[in-house]
Amino acid sequence: MITTSDRVAELGTILGIWAHPDDEAYLSGGLMALARDNGQRVVCVTATRGERGTADPERWPPDRLAEERADELAHCLGILGVREHRFLNYGDGECAAADEIVAIARLAEIVAEVRPDTVLTFGPDGITGHSDHRAVSAWAGAAVELGAPQHTRLLHAAVPERHAREWAGLDAELGVYEPGYPQVVTQDRLSIDLALPAAVAARKVRALAAQTTQTAGLIEALGRERYTAWVSEESYLEAVRSPLVPG
Repeated sequence: MITTSDRVAELGTILGIWAHPDDEAYLSGGLMALARDNGQRVVCVTATRGERGTADPERWPPDRLAEERADELAHCLGILGVREHRFLNYGDGECAAADEIVAIARLAEIVAEVRPDTVLTFGPDGITGHSDHRAVSAWAGAAVELGAPQHTRLLHAAVPERHAREWAGLDAELGVYEPGYPQVVTQDRLSIDLALPAAVAARKVRALAAQTTQTAGLIEALGRERYTAWVSEESYLEAVRSPLVPG
């Protein structure tokens, strides 16, 4: 189990596969920053541009928000040191209805090109239960089987018991999870259970703050110190790689 930042080098080349801008920073911002500081290659894939991610669609119609969030994501990744990013350009909220075979084939091409040592993505639960997250998890798992070297590790973002206990009240207040979620994982099952060093956590928060349309109000409401504590751990569960892909 990776519990200290000096062991992030063991992950080698990292490919992150996510659904919306900010998924990558919330779930792997610290890991990406540490890996890039080590000189590791990090590639990030985002399925959508998050154009529905607003409570104020009059101010942020989809086309305008998509453009803004793409710019925010570029700034965020720059803070983390990540220079390689791909959009798949699926519609926000539409991944579950997309052609799964086509999506998997597109991702498999990226996987085969990057040849990652580690793929970071959602588990089947999608962490929050979001349908886009769950669809991307399925695509990523199948793409790894089709395109990745045999040694490639597939790691699923997880909510450990400790985090669930400490932040249950805030998560409920914010409506982070859909009903029935999260699916909590015991600490001993984790492959990564990393409390970020203070400087790395602060850098992660700077990166998240760059995604202003999504985080500015939340950071202001919680205060930077509490927000930092809330996002200062990153946990992953080893996935069981399966040869089964949709036909």
